[in-house]
Amino acid sequence: MNTSSFILLLLFFLFSLTISGGCSEAEPTEVGPNLDLEEELDKEEARAEDENRVFGEISDTEAVLTGEIEIEGLGIFTFNPQEVNTVRDDVFKEGYFSIFDVLVHLEQKGEIEMSYYFAEDMNTYVIDSLDDRNNWWYDAYYDGGWRERSVFRFDLYPYKDEMTLRIVQTTEQYLESVYETYRDEVTRLNENDGVIVAPEVIIEGKGGTMVFENVEIRAHNLRDDIFQPGVVTAIDTILSLAEAGYISYDLQWHESIGTAGVVKSYWVDRINDDVSEGRCGFVYEAGDEKFYFFQGNHNHIPSDARVITSPEYVKYFWICI
Repeated sequence: MNTSSFILLLLFFLFSLTISGGCSEAEPTEVGPNLDLEEELDKEEARAEDENRVFGEISDTEAVLTGEIEIEGLGIFTFNPQEVNTVRDDVFKEGYFSIFDVLVHLEQKGEIEMSYYFAEDMNTYVIDSLDDRNNWWYDAYYDGGWRERSVFRFDLYPYKDEMTLRIVQTTEQYLESVYETYRDEVTRLNENDGVIVAPEVIIEGKGGTMVFENVEIRAHNLRDDIFQPGVVTAIDTILSLAEAGYISYDLQWHESIGTAGVVKSYWVDRINDDVSEGRCGFVYEAGDEKFYFFQGNHNHIPSDARVITSPEYVKYFWICI
């Protein structure tokens, strides 16, 4: 073998080692013996301090456009969102309200007859009677969305411009099955002295699944435009895990996404090495196992706008659509 051939072979061998010797996402990278370990750790710590990033700024998010709500058997009603106040001022700041507050607004104006009460054991308002009928629920979705099953408390469901909102009758059995999970959440919250502790948090990324047990979820007041200080939302799960050093993240503000003209929320753009791209990224769900995925826990309320009481689980997972 001549000298030129030997050099080419050696370069090919070194290149092969370079591309085959990397670690998978779940494996730690080893530090070579000729490196200063303390210096390397200092660099890792410096990078970690900058690992959790928030891109974009909150814009003007108050609803200003004339809204519509359809009530089964009664027709369509219009309302001015700037005239609607919230009955959950423990949750919403002035200028923001839930889809339930729209009904209260219509009742206060004398356009509908409705009686309701606050159930402390479920941490939610309940419609006792509307138009002398019982067992009411909602069918709601944001701009660019579609009809979906949801078991989220409707007095915590934030109203947005251009959303579709219908109030429909359902069965007493269905409502009781939903209310049972609310009671379980309040019981869990009380057992933890008012601290939200999720028994299970799952993160399914491209490279594998991480499961965390008994995760304390703290408020980070990311959406201080909408919510009162101390209100905990689903996205606080990600922030709490990162704060504890288990994961890192990027959040990205979106004014709109595709056909959804009114989004105005932060989305989880990255968890660890998995970064959203094209039509792939992280979505989430939270609630009781009884209503797993499309049974009611997975809906299109952005996780920074979904208030949580004390869910049985929170799950973020990678999906391509």
